[in-house]
This record gives sequence, C-alpha cells and structure tokens, in this order.
Amino acid sequence: MAGALTAAVSAVVAAGAGGCFSSHTAADPAVNRPATSAAPAPVAMAGHTYRVPEPLPAGTPGVLIAATGHGPDARLAGARRWTVLYHSTDAHGRDVPVSGTVLLPPGAPPQDGWPVVSWAHGTTGVADACAPSQLPDVGSGAYSQELAALVHAGYAVAASDYPGLGTPGMHTYLVGTDEGNAVADIVTAAHRLEPGLGRVWFAVGHSQGGQAALFAAHAAHPPAAQRLGGVVAIAPASHLESMLAGVKASRVPGELSFALYSLAGLAATDPTNASVSLRSLLGNAAAATASRILAECSTNNAPLLKGLDTGKMLPLSADQLHRIGERMGAYGDPDRAPVPVPALIIQGEADHDVPPAWTDQVVAHLRRLGSPAVLEHTYPGAGHDQVLGQSICDLLVFLSTHGGTRLAACTPPGTGTG
Repeated sequence: MAGALTAAVSAVVAAGAGGCFSSHTAADPAVNRPATSAAPAPVAMAGHTYRVPEPLPAGTPGVLIAATGHGPDARLAGARRWTVLYHSTDAHGRDVPVSGTVLLPPGAPPQDGWPVVSWAHGTTGVADACAPSQLPDVGSGAYSQELAALVHAGYAVAASDYPGLGTPGMHTYLVGTDEGNAVADIVTAAHRLEPGLGRVWFAVGHSQGGQAALFAAHAAHPPAAQRLGGVVAIAPASHLESMLAGVKASRVPGELSFALYSLAGLAATDPTNASVSLRSLLGNAAAATASRILAECSTNNAPLLKGLDTGKMLPLSADQLHRIGERMGAYGDPDRAPVPVPALIIQGEADHDVPPAWTDQVVAHLRRLGSPAVLEHTYPGAGHDQVLGQSICDLLVFLSTHGGTRLAACTPPGTGTG
C-alpha cells in the first residue's frame, strides 16, 4: 500500500493506547491452559494490536498461535471466554495470523460435545481497536445478546475478528475468501483448545458477517472431521459492484465509512496495484480525511463524517466506479457460487443498510446456481440490528433442525437498536 493508505495503517497501529477487554494480559494461570498437549503462549498485545511472532512460524490453518482464558463472562450467559490467535489463509493462499474469541458454555459438555457456531460479526471498523475480541460486548450490545442466546442454548461459539483486525496489517474488509477462511479456521482452533466440542458446526453471521458466513461454506480448509450443518446469513452484504457508486450518489455522509473501508480492504488484498491506493483515487485532501475515518471504529466516526460531501470524498469517474466495483464484486459478492449445505437468509424489511431487494436477489441467485436448500425469512418493521433479536428463535430452530441442540421454549430477547 502506498500514500495515504500506508499512513492510515501506521496511524491505526499507533492509535492503540486506549482501553481494551481488560483481562487479556492478566488471565488466571489455571484458566490459561488450553486442552492441548502443547499449550500455546498467552495472548499479548501492543496497544490494540495483538503481538504475533515475526517471522510467523509455519502452521496449518486452525493451528493455535496463542490463547488466553478469561474465566466466566456474566455478559455472555456465563460462558468461559478465551482470546485466541490462530493460523488462516487469505485469498492468495498466504498464511496469515487471525485473532478471535471462543466461548464455552458453563458446565460439562454433553456426551456428543457442544455443537459449534462460528459467529461472523458485522462491520465494526478497520482499526485494530475495533476487533470484537477486544470489546466486552464482542462488538455491540445486539451481538453480545445474540451470542449469549447461543451459549444458553448449548452452543460453543467461535468468533473470528477476520484478518488484519486486531493483527498487523490493514483489515481486508469484505474480501470474502479471507473472511470465510477465518470463520472456518477458528472452528479448528476451538477444537484444539477444547476437546469437548461436537462434530457439527454452523456458520452464522450478520451484515459483513452474513457475507462471511456464506463464504465460509467454500473455505479452503474446512474443519477436519467436523460437518458443516448449515449457514445462516443475516442481512448479508452483497452487490459490492454497486456500493461505491451508490454511496457517492446517496449524498448521505454516514454511508462513506462503508465505501472507505471497502477501498482500504481492496488495497490491502492487492497492495501492488497503485490504482486502488487512497491517495491516487481520492486526492490528498480526501485521502487525509479518509485516513482519520479509518483510524476510528464505526461507532465513533459520526463526528468525522458529519457534513462531508460524498461526491468530493469519492471523486471517481464513472469508469473508475465501474472498474473498482467489478473488482470488489469479484472478491466479495457472496452469491456467485451455490451454497452446498442448507442455508437460512434473514432480512429485516426496514433495513436501510442492506436493502431487502438486494437480499431477495441474493436468495434468487443462490437458488438458480443449484444451492440445495435456501430459506428466506423476512421480518416486517425490523431494521438492520433489530432483526437480530427478532429472528433468534427462528435461528435456533434452524440450527436444531440441522444437527444442533434440541430446542426448548424460546422467547425472542430485545430488539436491538435498529
């Protein structure tokens, strides 16, 4: 990466002086021993960036690099919480370190082990401080509520941060193969951490994570000896070829962060291509503003976005929008290959971030491609985050039907913030 994007990466790494999930470096030694023959070292941090050995020792996807136990977490149904670093591969087949969270239900596992939900989070930002593993609520109150419901229902949860989010380098935002591999490989890492896991796993995600969950069905290295029971994509990101043009035309400053994160992700996956560097695309002034936005998490960047002109921030020609959009779509559209396992697509009808019409088209594309079983559930009046709470019982029914835990009575929790 060159120019402003390189500066943005440096700023992001240097910005990590604030707080994070507090027990990363002070775990109870009795909790800090994974159930493996050679326990990896505890996770350590430099600011908000997890320390990764340099050079990275060779390891197959899912091999643990480090792990730290934090004991029970009352915010997450009493789950025993771990932070892990593990090996994965990116879209170009390169070995990359990825961080994440593993949650184990309290008590002893059932005879067949806990089934695993690999949770794929939505957009939190591209700065290392935005990695959900560093946040007490794992990214948002709606997410912690969702994961607590899964733990309470008897699922172990493995939640990847994705490459470059919490680990060195820029996060490859919306690069589907990177995300999907990381979502699958953390299941292997969780099995190395805890032997009491079952043979069935599910990929479940929201927004960016809905896209990631669909890509996880095509992971380069599926968890060995485990069966993917199904995929649940909640308001999945899609139509990436249209995103930049749509944000520019929208004149809605709040949408700019998605465009800039996407440009940064594209540049990170193809760092030798100068035509996708922020400075060359945006010019000096807009690139400087973009670097400040990239250094903040999505929950904190509203003041930076306020009053910005989307046309001036994205001074791209129609030809540039088309060419870059094609590249983004090739890397990230989740409906270009059939899903080989049962899939549930969940969408709120009042979602202003992921248009319901786009999700309808994703479902239609997946079916035309020969996906064996794609269900779509829509929720009237539900916004982008609200749909999480409203759909949790339907999600648990789907998991139970495809090899998950037997479902008891279910009452939807709160409805999030929309």
